[in-house]
Amino acid sequence: MKKAPVLDANGKRKFGIRDKIAYAAGDLGCNMSFSLKSTVQTFWLVFMMLETGLLSVLLLLVQIWDAVNDPLIGSLIDNDRRQYKMGKFKTYILIGACGLLVGGAAVFLPFPNAPVVIKAILFVLGYIVWDAFYTIANVPYGSMLSLVTEDVGERAQLSTWRSIGSMIGNILPTIILPMLIWQKVTYDGTTDFLNRIEIPEGFDKSQFLVNPETKLPYEIGEAVLSPATGKQVEILLGDRVFWAALVMGILGFLAFILMIKTITIRVDENTVKTNEGGQKFNVIKAFGNFMKNRPAVGATVAAMGMFLGMNAATTANTIMFATYFNMASMSGVVQMIGFLPMFLFMPFITKIVKKFGKKEASVFGTIVSLVGGVAMLIFPVIQNVSMALVVYLIGLVIFGIGMGVYTCVSWAMMGDAIDYNEWKFGTREEGTVYSLHSFFRKLAQGIGPSMVLLIMGWLGYDSKLGTIGQSFTTSHNMCWLVAGLYLFSAAVQFVGLALIYNLDKKTLTKMNDDLAARKVMNE
Repeated sequence: MKKAPVLDANGKRKFGIRDKIAYAAGDLGCNMSFSLKSTVQTFWLVFMMLETGLLSVLLLLVQIWDAVNDPLIGSLIDNDRRQYKMGKFKTYILIGACGLLVGGAAVFLPFPNAPVVIKAILFVLGYIVWDAFYTIANVPYGSMLSLVTEDVGERAQLSTWRSIGSMIGNILPTIILPMLIWQKVTYDGTTDFLNRIEIPEGFDKSQFLVNPETKLPYEIGEAVLSPATGKQVEILLGDRVFWAALVMGILGFLAFILMIKTITIRVDENTVKTNEGGQKFNVIKAFGNFMKNRPAVGATVAAMGMFLGMNAATTANTIMFATYFNMASMSGVVQMIGFLPMFLFMPFITKIVKKFGKKEASVFGTIVSLVGGVAMLIFPVIQNVSMALVVYLIGLVIFGIGMGVYTCVSWAMMGDAIDYNEWKFGTREEGTVYSLHSFFRKLAQGIGPSMVLLIMGWLGYDSKLGTIGQSFTTSHNMCWLVAGLYLFSAAVQFVGLALIYNLDKKTLTKMNDDLAARKVMNE
Protein backbone atom coordinates (compact mmCIF):
# COMPACT_ATOMS: atom_id res chain seq x y z
CA MET A 1 0.00 0.00 0.00
CA LYS A 2 1.26 3.46 -0.94
CA LYS A 3 2.51 5.42 2.05
CA ALA A 4 0.43 8.53 2.82
CA PRO A 5 2.36 11.82 2.63
CA VAL A 6 3.11 13.72 5.84
CA LEU A 7 0.93 16.85 5.98
CA ASP A 8 1.54 20.20 7.66
CA ALA A 9 -0.92 22.18 9.80
CA ASN A 10 -2.66 23.52 6.68
CA GLY A 11 -3.20 20.10 5.13
CA LYS A 12 -0.42 20.54 2.56
CA ARG A 13 2.37 18.03 1.98
CA LYS A 14 5.17 18.89 4.38
CA PHE A 15 8.16 20.76 2.93
CA GLY A 16 11.05 18.45 2.06
CA ILE A 17 13.65 17.25 -0.43
CA ARG A 18 11.01 16.84 -3.12
CA ASP A 19 10.42 20.61 -3.16
CA LYS A 20 14.15 21.36 -3.20
CA ILE A 21 14.87 19.09 -6.17
CA ALA A 22 11.82 20.42 -7.99
CA TYR A 23 12.89 24.03 -7.48
CA ALA A 24 16.42 23.21 -8.64
CA ALA A 25 14.91 21.64 -11.78
CA GLY A 26 13.13 24.93 -12.49
CA ASP A 27 16.38 26.91 -12.66
CA LEU A 28 17.98 24.11 -14.66
CA GLY A 29 15.15 24.63 -17.16
CA CYS A 30 15.72 28.40 -17.16
CA ASN A 31 19.45 28.03 -17.73
CA MET A 32 19.07 25.50 -20.53
CA SER A 33 17.85 28.57 -22.41
CA PHE A 34 19.78 31.39 -20.69
CA SER A 35 23.16 29.71 -21.26
CA LEU A 36 22.61 30.08 -25.02
CA LYS A 37 23.24 33.83 -24.66
CA SER A 38 26.98 33.25 -24.73
CA THR A 39 26.60 31.72 -28.22
CA VAL A 40 24.36 34.42 -29.75
CA GLN A 41 27.10 36.94 -30.61
CA THR A 42 29.42 34.24 -31.95
CA PHE A 43 26.71 32.72 -34.17
CA TRP A 44 25.71 36.07 -35.71
CA LEU A 45 29.28 37.28 -36.04
CA VAL A 46 30.99 34.14 -37.36
CA PHE A 47 28.28 32.16 -39.16
CA MET A 48 25.80 34.85 -40.19
CA MET A 49 28.68 37.30 -40.73
CA LEU A 50 26.89 40.43 -39.53
CA GLU A 51 29.22 43.42 -39.52
CA THR A 52 30.56 44.21 -36.03
CA GLY A 53 29.09 47.73 -35.93
CA LEU A 54 25.61 46.63 -36.99
CA LEU A 55 25.58 43.66 -34.62
CA SER A 56 26.75 45.95 -31.82
CA VAL A 57 23.77 48.29 -32.34
CA LEU A 58 21.26 45.43 -32.65
CA LEU A 59 22.63 43.72 -29.56
CA LEU A 60 22.38 46.92 -27.52
CA LEU A 61 18.77 47.45 -28.63
CA VAL A 62 17.61 43.97 -27.67
CA GLN A 63 19.50 44.10 -24.36
CA ILE A 64 17.77 47.37 -23.45
CA TRP A 65 14.50 45.58 -24.21
CA ASP A 66 15.74 42.77 -21.96
CA ALA A 67 16.29 45.26 -19.11
CA VAL A 68 12.74 46.68 -19.28
CA ASN A 69 11.11 43.36 -20.11
CA ASP A 70 10.99 42.00 -16.55
CA PRO A 71 8.84 44.74 -14.95
CA LEU A 72 6.45 44.68 -17.94
CA ILE A 73 5.87 40.94 -17.72
CA GLY A 74 5.81 41.15 -13.92
CA SER A 75 3.03 43.74 -14.03
CA LEU A 76 1.06 41.58 -16.47
CA ILE A 77 1.22 38.61 -14.10
CA ASP A 78 0.45 40.69 -11.00
CA ASN A 79 -2.64 42.22 -12.61
CA ASP A 80 -3.99 38.87 -13.84
CA ARG A 81 -6.91 37.98 -11.53
CA ARG A 82 -8.16 34.95 -13.45
CA GLN A 83 -8.44 31.57 -11.74
CA TYR A 84 -6.25 28.81 -13.16
CA LYS A 85 -6.59 25.09 -12.49
CA MET A 86 -2.93 24.63 -11.58
CA GLY A 87 -2.52 28.15 -10.15
CA LYS A 88 -1.43 31.41 -11.79
CA PHE A 89 2.33 31.08 -11.30
CA LYS A 90 2.58 27.49 -12.53
CA THR A 91 0.38 28.36 -15.53
CA TYR A 92 2.62 31.24 -16.60
CA ILE A 93 5.72 29.08 -16.13
CA LEU A 94 4.14 26.42 -18.36
CA ILE A 95 3.34 29.04 -21.04
CA GLY A 96 6.94 30.27 -20.92
CA ALA A 97 8.29 26.71 -21.01
CA CYS A 98 6.20 25.91 -24.10
CA GLY A 99 7.47 29.06 -25.82
CA LEU A 100 11.07 28.20 -24.95
CA LEU A 101 10.69 24.84 -26.69
CA VAL A 102 11.35 26.75 -29.90
CA GLY A 103 12.15 30.23 -28.54
CA GLY A 104 15.86 29.57 -28.05
CA ALA A 105 16.19 28.12 -31.53
CA ALA A 106 14.34 31.13 -33.01
CA VAL A 107 17.37 33.36 -32.55
CA PHE A 108 19.62 30.85 -34.38
CA LEU A 109 17.78 30.54 -37.70
CA PRO A 110 20.62 29.63 -40.11
CA PHE A 111 20.32 31.81 -43.22
CA PRO A 112 23.89 33.09 -43.81
CA ASN A 113 23.20 34.06 -47.45
CA ALA A 114 20.15 36.22 -46.68
CA PRO A 115 20.33 39.99 -47.32
CA VAL A 116 21.65 42.07 -44.41
CA VAL A 117 18.25 43.65 -43.76
CA ILE A 118 16.61 40.22 -43.47
CA LYS A 119 19.37 39.06 -41.12
CA ALA A 120 18.85 42.09 -38.90
CA ILE A 121 15.08 41.49 -38.78
CA LEU A 122 15.57 37.79 -37.99
CA PHE A 123 17.98 38.66 -35.18
CA VAL A 124 15.74 41.25 -33.52
CA LEU A 125 12.48 39.30 -33.86
CA GLY A 126 14.07 36.01 -32.82
CA TYR A 127 15.67 37.59 -29.76
CA ILE A 128 12.48 39.41 -28.69
CA VAL A 129 10.40 36.22 -28.98
CA TRP A 130 13.00 34.21 -27.08
CA ASP A 131 13.46 36.83 -24.37
CA ALA A 132 9.71 37.32 -23.88
CA PHE A 133 9.07 33.61 -23.27
CA TYR A 134 12.14 33.36 -21.05
CA THR A 135 10.83 36.21 -18.90
CA ILE A 136 7.31 34.71 -18.78
CA ALA A 137 8.88 31.56 -17.30
CA ASN A 138 11.66 33.10 -15.21
CA VAL A 139 9.87 35.96 -13.42
CA PRO A 140 7.13 33.83 -11.79
CA TYR A 141 9.70 31.09 -11.16
CA GLY A 142 11.82 33.47 -9.08
CA SER A 143 8.76 34.69 -7.17
CA MET A 144 7.58 31.11 -6.55
CA LEU A 145 10.19 30.71 -3.80
CA SER A 146 7.89 32.75 -1.54
CA LEU A 147 4.92 30.52 -2.44
CA VAL A 148 6.48 27.19 -1.53
CA THR A 149 7.08 28.03 2.14
CA GLU A 150 6.87 30.91 4.58
CA ASP A 151 9.71 29.60 6.74
CA VAL A 152 12.89 31.72 6.39
CA GLY A 153 15.22 28.73 6.79
CA GLU A 154 13.33 26.65 4.21
CA ARG A 155 13.42 29.57 1.78
CA ALA A 156 17.19 29.75 2.25
CA GLN A 157 17.39 26.03 1.39
CA LEU A 158 15.36 26.62 -1.78
CA SER A 159 17.72 29.46 -2.72
CA THR A 160 20.71 27.13 -2.32
CA TRP A 161 19.08 24.42 -4.43
CA ARG A 162 18.24 27.03 -7.04
CA SER A 163 21.98 27.79 -7.26
CA ILE A 164 22.66 24.08 -7.74
CA GLY A 165 20.12 23.89 -10.58
CA SER A 166 21.58 27.02 -12.13
CA MET A 167 25.10 25.62 -11.91
CA ILE A 168 24.16 22.35 -13.62
CA GLY A 169 22.12 24.20 -16.24
CA ASN A 170 25.10 26.42 -17.06
CA ILE A 171 27.95 23.92 -16.87
CA LEU A 172 26.55 21.27 -19.23
CA PRO A 173 25.86 23.61 -22.20
CA THR A 174 29.06 25.60 -21.60
CA ILE A 175 31.21 22.48 -21.84
CA ILE A 176 29.30 20.38 -24.37
CA LEU A 177 27.91 22.97 -26.82
CA PRO A 178 31.28 24.19 -28.21
CA MET A 179 32.27 20.56 -28.83
CA LEU A 180 29.13 20.06 -30.93
CA ILE A 181 29.10 23.26 -32.97
CA TRP A 182 32.81 23.70 -33.83
CA GLN A 183 34.59 21.35 -36.23
CA LYS A 184 38.22 21.13 -37.32
CA VAL A 185 38.61 20.61 -41.08
CA THR A 186 40.80 17.86 -42.56
CA TYR A 187 41.44 16.94 -46.21
CA ASP A 188 39.25 14.00 -47.25
CA GLY A 189 40.77 13.37 -50.69
CA THR A 190 38.04 15.30 -52.51
CA THR A 191 36.97 18.91 -52.81
CA ASP A 192 33.67 18.22 -51.00
CA PHE A 193 35.06 19.65 -47.76
CA LEU A 194 35.23 23.05 -49.46
CA ASN A 195 31.43 23.15 -49.47
CA ARG A 196 31.52 23.30 -45.67
CA ILE A 197 33.89 26.26 -45.68
CA GLU A 198 32.63 29.78 -46.18
CA ILE A 199 35.49 31.01 -48.37
CA PRO A 200 36.37 34.53 -47.11
CA GLU A 201 36.55 37.50 -49.45
CA GLY A 202 40.00 37.85 -51.02
CA PHE A 203 40.63 34.10 -51.00
CA ASP A 204 39.85 31.38 -53.56
CA LYS A 205 39.26 27.64 -53.20
CA SER A 206 42.64 26.70 -54.62
CA GLN A 207 44.35 28.24 -51.57
CA PHE A 208 42.64 25.65 -49.36
CA LEU A 209 43.95 22.73 -51.40
CA VAL A 210 47.62 23.52 -50.81
CA ASN A 211 49.43 23.49 -47.46
CA PRO A 212 50.65 27.10 -46.92
CA GLU A 213 53.66 25.82 -44.96
CA THR A 214 54.95 23.11 -47.33
CA LYS A 215 53.45 24.60 -50.54
CA LEU A 216 52.41 21.04 -51.44
CA PRO A 217 48.89 19.61 -52.01
CA TYR A 218 47.26 18.20 -48.89
CA GLU A 219 47.35 14.48 -48.21
CA ILE A 220 44.23 12.60 -47.05
CA GLY A 221 43.65 13.15 -43.33
CA GLU A 222 45.95 16.16 -43.18
CA ALA A 223 44.75 19.26 -41.31
CA VAL A 224 43.58 22.03 -43.65
CA LEU A 225 45.36 25.24 -42.64
CA SER A 226 44.17 28.82 -42.96
CA PRO A 227 46.20 30.70 -45.60
CA ALA A 228 46.01 33.76 -43.31
CA THR A 229 47.23 32.37 -39.96
CA GLY A 230 48.66 28.93 -40.75
CA LYS A 231 46.35 27.43 -38.10
CA GLN A 232 43.99 24.51 -38.76
CA VAL A 233 40.65 25.69 -40.15
CA GLU A 234 37.92 25.40 -37.51
CA ILE A 235 34.39 26.17 -38.68
CA LEU A 236 31.18 26.98 -36.83
CA LEU A 237 28.38 24.60 -37.85
CA GLY A 238 25.50 27.07 -37.90
CA ASP A 239 22.81 24.49 -38.72
CA ARG A 240 23.96 22.44 -35.74
CA VAL A 241 23.64 25.49 -33.43
CA PHE A 242 19.95 25.69 -34.35
CA TRP A 243 19.33 22.01 -33.61
CA ALA A 244 21.36 22.14 -30.40
CA ALA A 245 19.25 25.08 -29.22
CA LEU A 246 16.11 23.10 -30.06
CA VAL A 247 17.31 20.09 -28.05
CA MET A 248 18.18 22.37 -25.11
CA GLY A 249 14.66 23.80 -25.34
CA ILE A 250 13.21 20.30 -25.04
CA LEU A 251 15.44 19.45 -22.05
CA GLY A 252 14.49 22.72 -20.40
CA PHE A 253 10.80 22.02 -21.01
CA LEU A 254 11.09 18.60 -19.35
CA ALA A 255 12.82 20.20 -16.34
CA PHE A 256 10.01 22.76 -16.04
CA ILE A 257 7.37 20.02 -16.25
CA LEU A 258 9.15 18.09 -13.47
CA MET A 259 9.04 21.18 -11.28
CA ILE A 260 5.39 22.01 -12.03
CA LYS A 261 4.25 18.43 -11.36
CA THR A 262 6.35 17.96 -8.22
CA ILE A 263 6.53 21.19 -6.23
CA THR A 264 3.81 22.15 -3.74
CA ILE A 265 2.38 25.67 -3.34
CA ARG A 266 1.60 26.40 0.33
CA VAL A 267 1.11 30.19 0.31
CA ASP A 268 -1.78 32.18 -1.16
CA GLU A 269 -0.64 33.37 -4.63
CA ASN A 270 -2.39 36.72 -4.23
CA THR A 271 -0.03 37.64 -1.37
CA VAL A 272 3.11 37.40 -3.56
CA LYS A 273 3.91 39.82 -6.37
CA THR A 274 6.49 39.56 -9.14
CA ASN A 275 6.72 43.36 -9.12
CA GLU A 276 7.47 44.89 -5.74
CA GLY A 277 4.92 47.49 -4.76
CA GLY A 278 1.82 48.59 -6.61
CA GLN A 279 2.35 52.33 -6.51
CA LYS A 280 3.23 54.50 -9.49
CA PHE A 281 6.92 54.41 -10.27
CA ASN A 282 8.66 57.80 -10.51
CA VAL A 283 11.88 57.08 -12.42
CA ILE A 284 13.66 60.36 -11.55
CA LYS A 285 12.80 60.18 -7.85
CA ALA A 286 13.69 56.48 -7.67
CA PHE A 287 17.05 57.06 -9.36
CA GLY A 288 17.79 59.97 -7.02
CA ASN A 289 17.05 57.88 -3.93
CA PHE A 290 19.10 55.01 -5.33
CA MET A 291 22.17 57.24 -5.87
CA LYS A 292 22.05 58.32 -2.20
CA ASN A 293 22.35 54.69 -1.12
CA ARG A 294 26.14 54.11 -1.19
CA PRO A 295 26.02 50.36 -0.53
CA ALA A 296 23.46 49.87 -3.33
CA VAL A 297 25.56 51.93 -5.75
CA GLY A 298 28.78 50.15 -4.76
CA ALA A 299 27.28 46.67 -5.08
CA THR A 300 25.75 47.64 -8.44
CA VAL A 301 29.06 48.99 -9.79
CA ALA A 302 30.76 45.76 -8.70
CA ALA A 303 28.07 43.64 -10.38
CA MET A 304 28.40 45.66 -13.59
CA GLY A 305 32.16 45.12 -13.47
CA MET A 306 31.65 41.38 -13.05
CA PHE A 307 29.34 41.17 -16.05
CA LEU A 308 31.53 43.42 -18.17
CA GLY A 309 34.31 40.87 -17.68
CA MET A 310 32.29 37.67 -17.97
CA ASN A 311 29.83 38.66 -20.71
CA ALA A 312 31.84 41.20 -22.69
CA ALA A 313 34.83 38.88 -23.07
CA THR A 314 32.72 35.94 -24.31
CA THR A 315 32.75 36.75 -28.04
CA ALA A 316 36.37 37.92 -28.16
CA ASN A 317 37.32 34.83 -26.15
CA THR A 318 35.64 32.49 -28.66
CA ILE A 319 37.32 34.22 -31.60
CA MET A 320 40.64 34.02 -29.74
CA PHE A 321 40.26 30.26 -29.24
CA ALA A 322 39.22 29.74 -32.87
CA THR A 323 41.95 31.83 -34.51
CA TYR A 324 44.87 31.91 -32.03
CA PHE A 325 44.74 28.79 -29.84
CA ASN A 326 42.99 26.79 -32.60
CA MET A 327 40.70 24.97 -30.17
CA ALA A 328 37.28 26.65 -30.24
CA SER A 329 35.58 23.30 -29.59
CA MET A 330 37.37 23.08 -26.22
CA SER A 331 36.86 26.70 -25.20
CA GLY A 332 33.96 25.77 -22.92
CA VAL A 333 36.06 23.25 -20.99
CA VAL A 334 38.84 25.81 -20.49
CA GLN A 335 36.39 28.46 -19.32
CA MET A 336 34.78 26.12 -16.80
CA ILE A 337 38.19 25.11 -15.41
CA GLY A 338 38.85 28.80 -14.87
CA PHE A 339 35.55 29.56 -13.15
CA LEU A 340 35.00 26.40 -11.08
CA PRO A 341 37.02 27.92 -8.18
CA MET A 342 34.14 30.36 -7.69
CA PHE A 343 31.99 27.47 -6.51
CA LEU A 344 34.56 26.23 -4.00
CA PHE A 345 33.57 29.00 -1.60
CA MET A 346 29.91 27.97 -1.34
CA PRO A 347 30.32 25.47 1.56
CA PHE A 348 32.50 27.90 3.55
CA ILE A 349 30.91 31.26 2.81
CA THR A 350 29.02 31.48 6.13
CA LYS A 351 32.21 30.99 8.16
CA ILE A 352 34.19 33.39 5.94
CA VAL A 353 31.57 36.14 6.25
CA LYS A 354 31.16 35.61 10.00
CA LYS A 355 34.90 35.93 10.60
CA PHE A 356 35.87 38.66 8.14
CA GLY A 357 32.66 40.37 6.98
CA LYS A 358 31.07 40.52 3.52
CA LYS A 359 32.82 43.68 2.35
CA GLU A 360 36.25 42.77 3.72
CA ALA A 361 36.21 39.28 2.20
CA SER A 362 34.88 40.55 -1.13
CA VAL A 363 37.47 43.35 -1.36
CA PHE A 364 40.27 40.86 -0.72
CA GLY A 365 38.77 38.73 -3.48
CA THR A 366 38.83 41.62 -5.96
CA ILE A 367 42.51 42.16 -5.17
CA VAL A 368 43.12 38.49 -6.02
CA SER A 369 41.15 39.00 -9.24
CA LEU A 370 43.33 42.00 -10.07
CA VAL A 371 46.38 39.73 -9.72
CA GLY A 372 44.72 37.27 -12.10
CA GLY A 373 43.99 40.10 -14.57
CA VAL A 374 47.59 41.25 -14.47
CA ALA A 375 48.77 37.65 -14.99
CA MET A 376 46.60 37.46 -18.10
CA LEU A 377 48.48 40.41 -19.58
CA ILE A 378 51.51 38.12 -19.77
CA PHE A 379 50.10 35.41 -22.05
CA PRO A 380 49.86 37.54 -25.26
CA VAL A 381 53.59 38.22 -24.95
CA ILE A 382 54.52 34.52 -24.90
CA GLN A 383 55.30 33.27 -28.42
CA ASN A 384 54.83 29.57 -27.63
CA VAL A 385 51.06 29.11 -28.05
CA SER A 386 50.83 26.10 -25.70
CA MET A 387 52.68 27.94 -22.95
CA ALA A 388 50.53 31.03 -23.54
CA LEU A 389 47.42 28.90 -23.01
CA VAL A 390 48.80 27.60 -19.70
CA VAL A 391 49.52 31.15 -18.47
CA TYR A 392 46.06 32.29 -19.63
CA LEU A 393 44.45 29.43 -17.70
CA ILE A 394 46.46 30.22 -14.56
CA GLY A 395 45.36 33.86 -14.75
CA LEU A 396 41.74 32.77 -15.29
CA VAL A 397 41.81 30.45 -12.27
CA ILE A 398 43.25 33.22 -10.05
CA PHE A 399 40.57 35.60 -11.37
CA GLY A 400 37.88 33.01 -10.59
CA ILE A 401 39.18 32.43 -7.06
CA GLY A 402 39.00 36.17 -6.43
CA MET A 403 35.43 36.36 -7.68
CA GLY A 404 34.30 33.44 -5.54
CA VAL A 405 33.38 35.31 -2.36
CA TYR A 406 31.54 38.18 -4.08
CA THR A 407 29.60 35.74 -6.26
CA CYS A 408 28.30 34.01 -3.12
CA VAL A 409 27.36 37.18 -1.19
CA SER A 410 26.36 39.63 -3.94
CA TRP A 411 22.61 39.36 -3.31
CA ALA A 412 23.11 39.36 0.46
CA MET A 413 25.03 42.64 0.09
CA MET A 414 22.04 44.08 -1.75
CA GLY A 415 19.84 42.95 1.14
CA ASP A 416 22.13 44.91 3.47
CA ALA A 417 21.85 47.90 1.13
CA ILE A 418 18.07 47.83 1.56
CA ASP A 419 18.52 47.78 5.34
CA TYR A 420 20.94 50.70 4.98
CA ASN A 421 18.25 52.68 3.18
CA GLU A 422 15.90 52.11 6.12
CA TRP A 423 18.67 52.93 8.62
CA LYS A 424 19.66 56.21 6.98
CA PHE A 425 16.43 57.45 5.38
CA GLY A 426 13.66 55.62 7.23
CA THR A 427 12.31 53.71 4.19
CA ARG A 428 13.22 50.25 2.87
CA GLU A 429 12.21 50.60 -0.83
CA GLU A 430 12.95 46.97 -1.75
CA GLY A 431 11.27 47.26 -5.13
CA THR A 432 13.17 50.41 -6.15
CA VAL A 433 16.58 49.16 -5.03
CA TYR A 434 16.25 45.68 -6.52
CA SER A 435 14.68 46.84 -9.80
CA LEU A 436 17.35 49.50 -10.45
CA HIS A 437 20.12 47.09 -9.43
CA SER A 438 18.69 44.49 -11.83
CA PHE A 439 18.31 47.12 -14.56
CA PHE A 440 21.96 48.18 -14.35
CA ARG A 441 23.15 44.56 -14.22
CA LYS A 442 21.25 43.78 -17.41
CA LEU A 443 22.44 47.02 -19.00
CA ALA A 444 26.02 45.92 -18.34
CA GLN A 445 25.23 42.54 -19.92
CA GLY A 446 24.14 44.42 -23.05
CA ILE A 447 26.57 47.34 -23.20
CA GLY A 448 29.61 45.14 -22.53
CA PRO A 449 29.26 42.75 -25.50
CA SER A 450 28.03 45.61 -27.71
CA MET A 451 31.11 47.75 -26.98
CA VAL A 452 33.43 44.77 -27.38
CA LEU A 453 32.12 44.14 -30.89
CA LEU A 454 33.02 47.72 -31.81
CA ILE A 455 36.49 47.32 -30.26
CA MET A 456 36.97 44.05 -32.16
CA GLY A 457 36.23 45.88 -35.41
CA TRP A 458 38.71 48.61 -34.45
CA LEU A 459 41.34 45.92 -33.72
CA GLY A 460 40.99 44.52 -37.22
CA TYR A 461 38.26 41.87 -37.02
CA ASP A 462 36.43 41.71 -40.36
CA SER A 463 33.10 39.85 -40.31
CA LYS A 464 33.35 39.06 -44.02
CA LEU A 465 36.45 36.95 -43.35
CA GLY A 466 34.85 34.73 -40.69
CA THR A 467 37.35 32.98 -38.42
CA ILE A 468 39.24 31.51 -41.38
CA GLY A 469 40.48 34.68 -43.06
CA GLN A 470 41.43 36.79 -40.04
CA SER A 471 45.08 37.81 -40.01
CA PHE A 472 47.49 36.62 -37.33
CA THR A 473 47.71 40.21 -36.05
CA THR A 474 43.94 40.32 -35.57
CA SER A 475 43.88 36.98 -33.74
CA HIS A 476 46.73 38.19 -31.51
CA ASN A 477 44.84 41.41 -30.82
CA MET A 478 41.96 39.29 -29.48
CA CYS A 479 44.37 37.98 -26.82
CA TRP A 480 45.15 41.51 -25.65
CA LEU A 481 41.44 42.38 -25.69
CA VAL A 482 40.45 39.38 -23.55
CA ALA A 483 43.23 40.03 -21.04
CA GLY A 484 42.35 43.73 -20.87
CA LEU A 485 38.65 43.00 -20.30
CA TYR A 486 39.31 40.74 -17.32
CA LEU A 487 41.70 43.28 -15.78
CA PHE A 488 39.17 46.07 -16.34
CA SER A 489 36.45 43.91 -14.78
CA ALA A 490 38.51 43.31 -11.62
CA ALA A 491 39.38 47.01 -11.37
CA VAL A 492 35.70 48.07 -11.58
CA GLN A 493 34.75 45.51 -8.94
CA PHE A 494 37.48 46.86 -6.65
CA VAL A 495 36.22 50.42 -7.05
CA GLY A 496 32.64 49.38 -6.32
CA LEU A 497 33.40 47.27 -3.25
CA ALA A 498 36.44 48.96 -1.73
CA LEU A 499 35.81 52.65 -2.46
CA ILE A 500 32.01 53.01 -2.72
CA TYR A 501 30.37 50.21 -0.70
CA ASN A 502 30.66 51.43 2.90
CA LEU A 503 29.11 48.66 4.99
CA ASP A 504 32.15 47.04 6.58
CA LYS A 505 31.72 44.47 9.36
CA LYS A 506 31.74 47.07 12.17
CA THR A 507 29.26 49.41 10.45
CA LEU A 508 27.00 46.52 9.50
CA THR A 509 26.85 45.35 13.14
CA LYS A 510 25.93 48.86 14.33
CA MET A 511 23.27 49.19 11.61
CA ASN A 512 21.65 45.87 12.51
CA ASP A 513 21.69 46.74 16.23
CA ASP A 514 20.07 50.13 15.57
CA LEU A 515 17.37 48.63 13.35
CA ALA A 516 16.63 45.92 15.92
CA ALA A 517 16.31 48.59 18.63
CA ARG A 518 13.92 50.61 16.44
CA LYS A 519 11.79 47.54 15.86
CA VAL A 520 11.51 46.90 19.60
CA MET A 521 10.51 50.54 20.20
CA ASN A 522 7.80 50.38 17.52
CA GLU A 523 6.22 47.21 18.89
